[in-house]
Amino acid sequence: MRKLTFLLTLLVNIHPLSAQLTRHPRGRPVQDTFYLLRPDRVFDGEQMQAGWQVLVHNHLIEAAGAPATIKVPPGAIIMDLKGTTLLPGLIEGHSHLFLHPYNEVDWNDQVLKESRAERLARATVHARRTLLAGFTTVRDLGTEGAGYDDVGLKLAIEKGIIPGPHMLVATRAIVATGSYGPKDLSYDVESPVKGAAEADGMDALVREVRTQIGKGADLIKVYADYRWGLHKKAAPTFTVDELKKAVEAAGSSGRVVVVHASTEEGMRRSIEAGVATIEHGDEGTPEIFALMKKKGIALCPTLAAGDAVEQYGGWKKGVDPEPDRIKSKRQSFSAALASGVTICMGGDVGVFTHGDNAREMEAMVDYGMRPLEVLRSATSVNADVFRISDEVGRVRPGLLADLLVVDGDPSQNISLVRKVRWVMKEGLIYYP
Repeated sequence: MRKLTFLLTLLVNIHPLSAQLTRHPRGRPVQDTFYLLRPDRVFDGEQMQAGWQVLVHNHLIEAAGAPATIKVPPGAIIMDLKGTTLLPGLIEGHSHLFLHPYNEVDWNDQVLKESRAERLARATVHARRTLLAGFTTVRDLGTEGAGYDDVGLKLAIEKGIIPGPHMLVATRAIVATGSYGPKDLSYDVESPVKGAAEADGMDALVREVRTQIGKGADLIKVYADYRWGLHKKAAPTFTVDELKKAVEAAGSSGRVVVVHASTEEGMRRSIEAGVATIEHGDEGTPEIFALMKKKGIALCPTLAAGDAVEQYGGWKKGVDPEPDRIKSKRQSFSAALASGVTICMGGDVGVFTHGDNAREMEAMVDYGMRPLEVLRSATSVNADVFRISDEVGRVRPGLLADLLVVDGDPSQNISLVRKVRWVMKEGLIYYP
């Protein structure tokens, strides 16, 4: 009986229960309740609004604005949130829920030596940590050897089996044959597990894109370059025509292609092909960023991942001089800011700890963005770029009640997004 009581207590703390339930359109039970939320201020996804209140009904935002504009129904639960800021649930733009930090286990060993069962178990923990950190939506850009398990994880979250964020999934990602790993084995041995799907030429690319769509991919990720050049330098993988064909095949189903691209040439080819976002962009130049802006292609810079990798390699941040990689990244990010290109918030989480997603937001401020701009990137900008603004990303009537309450004002100090009071996802409140 003691064990049963403990388990029931756990369930109540993780996922609220209710005696009176209705069903919202996704089929999960929610409490038929109105919440009137009264923080000191509301960041609506674009601007900070002093004195606003927010009315939530079941899984949707019913109203938001000055108190005089909101009609509060009898029986509404009033939550006074003094000293806090209410924001839209944050959106993680570049995540790998099936990876964990490389200073724990390197990438090759995760792909080759960890069972699929272990990796899925880890991913469920990572999903919960991400949600409790205030990130109610993630764009997960590849399972790195775990097949289509991200589709199953997404469905388990949607069904309410486990707590976690909304997921946009890329499944296996696509690479040119010979470019990607793992490569710890002898060259005489074909690795039994690949970190991504290999495809070459027009027909194979179209087939792979359609296969991934059929398996449940929300978007297609392609590696436009990788470290397979001479002396292991990053070099382009696909031709412009191949990338265009992938974009065309994905676009016919309403999906977009996002690319891993760190080299100037890989970025140039991707821009010409018409991709939606470029991830990393380490060697981006003013000319490249100007082309991206002209074509409406967004940059997801993943600053925190490079910072983490350098520290894993022995760099003592704040003590040692910054490595060349960090200096170069600062320069390219500064050029991106100056160009006016749209910048998404996405840290390549999995390279570093899930739940520490705010690390990327802090890095963006450190590299030159204003806190308010970073808040926009993590909410409305990501929602617009990822084509989900009709559901999330702003505090607006009719959108999902995905909300975050933090202590203090993160538009003055971005690190305050870590001071989570509670998180609401589709009207359900989660306490960290």
